[in-house]
Amino acid sequence: MIMVIKFLKILSFLIFIGVSLLAEEKPLKKFSTDTIKTKEGEVKITFVGHASLFFEFNKKVIHIDPTLKEADYTKLPKGDLILITHEHWDHFDPEAIKAIRTKETVLILTERCQEKIKDGTVMKNGDIDTLNGFPIEVLPAYNIINKRENGEPFHPKGIGNGYVITFGDKKIYVAGDTENTPEMKALKDIYAAILPMNLPYTMSPQMVADAVKSFKPKVLYLYHRDDKFIPEISNLLKDEKIDLRIK
Repeated sequence: MIMVIKFLKILSFLIFIGVSLLAEEKPLKKFSTDTIKTKEGEVKITFVGHASLFFEFNKKVIHIDPTLKEADYTKLPKGDLILITHEHWDHFDPEAIKAIRTKETVLILTERCQEKIKDGTVMKNGDIDTLNGFPIEVLPAYNIINKRENGEPFHPKGIGNGYVITFGDKKIYVAGDTENTPEMKALKDIYAAILPMNLPYTMSPQMVADAVKSFKPKVLYLYHRDDKFIPEISNLLKDEKIDLRIK
């Protein structure tokens, strides 16, 4: 009888510990997703949060600006390719990169990011290459109007990257932190654009509208955004043949 009582006490304690651990474990965050059809299969886009997202295409994964602030990257797919737009903390997180990087992962950094991760590959504005089977073009990402109190742009020209990635017959543009620059407005044949929209760091709704009316993507996603601007950008684009997808 004494042994039975001891056993029940131990069992109760183990159950208590197990329930406590489960209660403390955070549930896996649910992400917004979308798909784009290409001649070589579907591209799945997962919007992790803020500026973090990843693409899945033909069993390969491309991560953009992973940060632990937005998700537990130990539970997300490993990256075949990781693209970092610039060194700011909400875009560049070495620990998040470590969680999704393998020996085969191609890691693309800016020069400032390479100061912290030495073994990545630097790509600069204007560079074009094919990485892990994906054609990549680097565009500049910078401010023209929005500046700090000392007059310096929040994102000076020549430091940050935006990326045009080709998936089959479709080009997707991930802009990084930028305004409606001449280089962006001169883009051609972009199927989908992923543009930032928050002030004062990136674009106003008017800047976004000006940009997309110039290079005319078929699909527009907004990230790194302030949701209070969504009604305004929707109104500005109401007469345009642009599929605005809010994810």
